[in-house]
Amino acid sequence: MTSDPWVLANRAAGAAGVELRPIATLGDADQLLRVMHATWEGHGSFPREVVRALADSGNVPYGAFDREELIGYVLGWAGVGPEDGLHVHSHMLAAVPDRRHRGVGYALKLAQRAQALDQGIVIVRWTFDPLVARNALLNLHKLGAIADRFDRDHYGEMADAVNVGERSDRFTIRWDLEREPGPRELGSGDVVLAAGGSRPGAVRSPTGPVALVEVPVEYGDMRSTDPDAALAWRDASAEAIEACLSAGLVAAGFDRTASSYVFVLAEDLPP
Repeated sequence: MTSDPWVLANRAAGAAGVELRPIATLGDADQLLRVMHATWEGHGSFPREVVRALADSGNVPYGAFDREELIGYVLGWAGVGPEDGLHVHSHMLAAVPDRRHRGVGYALKLAQRAQALDQGIVIVRWTFDPLVARNALLNLHKLGAIADRFDRDHYGEMADAVNVGERSDRFTIRWDLEREPGPRELGSGDVVLAAGGSRPGAVRSPTGPVALVEVPVEYGDMRSTDPDAALAWRDASAEAIEACLSAGLVAAGFDRTASSYVFVLAEDLPP
């Protein structure tokens, strides 16, 4: 770790036109719930006292503010597990629709990193849908995390507008906070899954130390315009990811140009 974590976070926030502040008051909690429902329309109720309880217990959510308006937040809590021990479980990262894709989420994740390191915690875990390419780019490329677990239908049926009607397949991320954020140097390798037109091609078994798994650039749009193709991608991507993980590979990068995950052998993970 070579750069001050808070300097990195605040620099990213400045580039995104926001200020990072803890969400500790009930008024802030009300703003958080507004952003939550703008992001996941139809999301079930989330009591504001829980936001306050997280703050009271040392799990303070962080917000991205434009003057006094909250436009994004990151929320999680300390967790324990047999593999990772003490870590942060990051449950939500959100920004209001008109401020997405402008670096707000990146700044918030860096704030979460700085906060965790201040508390002596060096690992963050969270889940995300592997078919959302923009999230893969943030998680694996910009932050430099890896995806080393995968579950089909991880959360079961979900009712919000983003996930309703979808099988809730999820990658689980591991972010090692002592590493400087940023992409890893990865090579090219076997193509395990690639597009055949708008639909996925056949899934191949990985045979080497590097494997590529393509996903649609805009899966959300595909769900609306070609639901049959979207379903085919859901099934094919799950099969391809499972094949890579079973072969001892982890997703360690995302190639934006090819819209592909780059899997490498876990024991060969570049620094």
